[in-house]
Amino acid sequence: MAEELTPAETDLAVDAAGAEGEEQPIKQRKNGLYPGVSDELAENMTTGWADTELHGLEPIAQAAHTAARRAALSARFPGERLVVPAGNLKTRSNDTEYSFRASTEYAYLTGDQTEDGVLVLEPRGEGHVATIYLLPRSNRENGEFWLSGQGELWVGRRHSLAEAEQLLGIPAEDVRELAGKLSEATGPVRVVRGHDASIEAALTDKVTKERDEELRVFLSEARAVKDEFEIGELQKACDSTARGFEDVVKVLDKAQATSERYIEGTFFLRARVEGNDVGYGSICAAGPHATTLHWVRNDGPVRSGDLLLLDAGVETHTLYTADVTRTLPISGRYTEIQRKIYDAVYEAQEAGIAAVRPGAKYRDFHDASQRVLAEKLVEWGLVEGPVERVIELGLQRRWTLHGTGHMLGMDVHDCAAARTEAYVDGTLEPGMCLTVEPGLYFQADDLTVPEEYRGIGVRIEDDILVTEDGNRNLSAALPRQADEVEAWMASLQQG
Repeated sequence: MAEELTPAETDLAVDAAGAEGEEQPIKQRKNGLYPGVSDELAENMTTGWADTELHGLEPIAQAAHTAARRAALSARFPGERLVVPAGNLKTRSNDTEYSFRASTEYAYLTGDQTEDGVLVLEPRGEGHVATIYLLPRSNRENGEFWLSGQGELWVGRRHSLAEAEQLLGIPAEDVRELAGKLSEATGPVRVVRGHDASIEAALTDKVTKERDEELRVFLSEARAVKDEFEIGELQKACDSTARGFEDVVKVLDKAQATSERYIEGTFFLRARVEGNDVGYGSICAAGPHATTLHWVRNDGPVRSGDLLLLDAGVETHTLYTADVTRTLPISGRYTEIQRKIYDAVYEAQEAGIAAVRPGAKYRDFHDASQRVLAEKLVEWGLVEGPVERVIELGLQRRWTLHGTGHMLGMDVHDCAAARTEAYVDGTLEPGMCLTVEPGLYFQADDLTVPEEYRGIGVRIEDDILVTEDGNRNLSAALPRQADEVEAWMASLQQG
């Protein structure tokens, strides 16, 4: 990684975002090899560059949809200024940052994914006027483009404000001037909190936690029913995820020679080639690690005879993620006890998926799956019946642990801020997308079950779209039934 060629603080100033929008000095790296920039070099770097402005750009694919979403937001909060930040870069270590991921609310309303961006809806007449505030291209007159750590020659070209307007369909202005504008703003204001401290500081005396939470809740609930564009993106995510699972099956021999990280890296390669990233930390849990719900260390051994619980999802370039789980026999064949447990989970998932339809209660798929698992646990003598008593007391949860699913979209656990009455106590509608993912987990140290059960964890998860007449399994490209899983694995490994 190259070292930044930063000058002394007193040499040059750059139009970086300051508290009042004033020019900020480009900071000198303490142990940089260049002590400064000569006047001659500074002058040389301002000339001889071609005009690279892009013209005639087509709007992004979701531009019409983001406009409709902003219109719905405007209608909900008439007469109020609404501020939705993308967020800022976060330091990973010293002077390196994590890869940036725009806030879901911002990306949902704009389609933009750049750091430091802010969407502002200003009340005007019966509605609002939207403006997107962005960093303009790096300044070549003051040297920012080659001297700042976030300059163009270091991190790549960003769109000009004029280009952004063409792509997003929203008037664009310089975000470095926004904090000052907001600090002087009058009238009611709401902001989506938790993403941009400087924007929140500018509004600190103008907003309340309660009113801001109402904005966040509305935007969470607005994402519950997906539009045509979103459904297409979720299908893309699931299709890429299926190919990622195929990639993993093909290299299980190499994973056995290394560790779970080989599986993680294999799936990540597919996610980066076909999408933006993984939608969440991949769970590549082999053997007893499969009983840990969110096993993301992925540093354990992969052994023939054990199961691999792979829970992973590709996030598309527009930030919609899949969330799929398969529990695979590493040897290619389930043992008798593994198949017994797997078949029970499969039966529970079938019951859950069958309960997903418009007009059904959101909880119905969970209740249907849990009943099947409770019945199996009673049948196996692991818990005393009757089944109604087990469910009433939640006794099955020692081995089922988690809820049977969640909303899915731009966040893997989408719509999380929605009101309970609109989510888990709500009713399913066409366009909603949710996971159905029952599981059974027998911990390695659980003395209440026979030894043969211990260390076995099984989860099967698919992404289910509620349709007008029932549901559609977006991740159906991956087999689920045990015989089909074995045949699928054999075909991939033979190839």
